Amino acid sequence: MRKAWYKKIGPATLIAAAFIGPGTVTVCTLAGVNFGMNLLWALLLSMLATIVLQEMAARLGLITGKGLAEAIRSQLSNSGLRNTALILVFAAIIIGNSAYEAGNISGGVLGLRELIPNTQFSLFGFSLESLVIVIGLVAFILLYFGTYKLLERVLMGLVLVMSLCFLITALLTGPNLLSLFKGLLIPSAPQDSIFTIIALIGTTVVPYNLFLHAALVSEKWQSSSDLTWVRKDTLIAVGVGGLVSMAILLCGAALQGMSVSSAADLGKGLEPLLGGFAKYFIALALFAAGITSAITAPLAAAYVARGCFGWDAGLKDIRFRSVWMIVLFVGVFFALIGSSPIAIIQFAQIANGIVLPLIAIFLLWAVNKKGLLGQFVNTKLQNLLGLLIILICVLLSGRTLYKLITTWLA
Repeated sequence: MRKAWYKKIGPATLIAAAFIGPGTVTVCTLAGVNFGMNLLWALLLSMLATIVLQEMAARLGLITGKGLAEAIRSQLSNSGLRNTALILVFAAIIIGNSAYEAGNISGGVLGLRELIPNTQFSLFGFSLESLVIVIGLVAFILLYFGTYKLLERVLMGLVLVMSLCFLITALLTGPNLLSLFKGLLIPSAPQDSIFTIIALIGTTVVPYNLFLHAALVSEKWQSSSDLTWVRKDTLIAVGVGGLVSMAILLCGAALQGMSVSSAADLGKGLEPLLGGFAKYFIALALFAAGITSAITAPLAAAYVARGCFGWDAGLKDIRFRSVWMIVLFVGVFFALIGSSPIAIIQFAQIANGIVLPLIAIFLLWAVNKKGLLGQFVNTKLQNLLGLLIILICVLLSGRTLYKLITTWLA
């Protein structure tokens, strides 16, 4: 039975590993440092929302053998409405992934700066971060030649080791159990916390993962009888990922009140376990998480574009390559002009949180189409949960946009 279980482990493991990247480490640490355990509820909500939405996406991929974009193409008969919906999805993913890519690259840079200091250089009078260009070039070469699989597995292994260290450290910090359960079960929004709340959701419920999960499930499983395994895979993998995120926040809460501006500062949360090696470990882990995501985010955007526009395109097709190149170049550009990697990472998570409601609406619509899923359409409970998640995301995104607009106009 154990051997059968390992054979059944599927794409949800990759999805969980994808959201435990530099954004998660940075945003969760800052949430703990700035607000203690008060925002644990936002992570719990994010984890539950991820399980619900990823199960819908995975079910769609299993039963239809299609991704979310392909489902939209096949189910909207009105060409004007179909094209409008696909363009909205495409634009949301490109914008969201470009912001995410800037955060991925900045996360890698945040780690490498600790290992390789003094990496600034001047070009045409502008001071630039050479490590941004190095990471961008590495990602470009690996994507172009498609030889990143082994590297991705090695780097993902480092990220998983980092996750284990955070879990152990969270236990070693001995958090106050009353404060922990209060932060977990009683929602609160301390002053100036709204951006952090939406960032916590954005770093966990990643919009492009919904497209990626459906596509990967359709490749691994072909029978509706595998739905039980798909659900177990999603529940366990995302649940563990959510626990890791909470552990990172708890490590940050142990440092509440300090200033965080470097990988060394982020690594202080691991000092109870790793001592003086903490800053070097977190630096290596941030680089690993950053470069891995810098490869997968543009690739996921290209898959979404292929589904939206109905391309019969392989990995080396010029249309496919042009999409990931755009996302990669935009990410490099914003990582170069950004003044602070941590600020860029936070912005990326906020952008993801704002894009999420649109993608979730399309997903909920698709999994209610009997022409697609037959008897496997959403139940009333699943629809209720989906609508509740969308409502919460819309309210949070709306409040975030309002604060951004009022801040800009002030």
